[in-house]
Amino acid sequence: MKRLIDIIVALTALLILSPVFILVAFKVRKNLGSPIFFYQERPGKNGTLFKMIKFRSMRDAVDKDGNPLPDKFRITSFGQKLRSTSLDEMPQLINVLKGDMSVVGPRPQMKEFLEHYTAEQMRRHEVKPGMTGLAQVSGRNNLSWEEKFELDVQYVEQHTVWLDFKIMFKTAKVMLTQEGINAPDQEVGAARFSSKSITDTKLFKK
Repeated sequence: MKRLIDIIVALTALLILSPVFILVAFKVRKNLGSPIFFYQERPGKNGTLFKMIKFRSMRDAVDKDGNPLPDKFRITSFGQKLRSTSLDEMPQLINVLKGDMSVVGPRPQMKEFLEHYTAEQMRRHEVKPGMTGLAQVSGRNNLSWEEKFELDVQYVEQHTVWLDFKIMFKTAKVMLTQEGINAPDQEVGAARFSSKSITDTKLFKK
């Protein structure tokens, strides 16, 4: 039933939001150039990697050695607006239709983080990752990483169709009010952290 609901919700959302989708694609092309999509490998169910799709929110900018500059030098005001409104996440509806993701589930993090998870935190990969989840409607950027992972595991243990619908409706409220948004989405900006920095700041427990 969850898979059927995912397909219905994703198709309906794509149809209803198609004008917005096209407008955002045009704006990304105009402000950031081509390509308009950003692809990145993220761990899905059971840790299997898939390519997550987003609208680009950062410009191409490299140092003298050809390495990408830090996010703060690459993101534009346009990109920040995309992230704060979560419009950059819309292409993930395609991931849902493909079966890589679900509408509701733990947000997919960087693949480099996998080796730092505790056994309990790894349970978040027992289900498909989602476009939105329990952590995203329970504080979003106001939560610590550990609190987010605790909520992810809680979702794995307690998820039902009714909980999914509750999270979907609350997500709409969060997006409209921008509740819990005080910086660019931490899931999106997580790429700036190296595995070493994550360990050093004790975001993950050995």
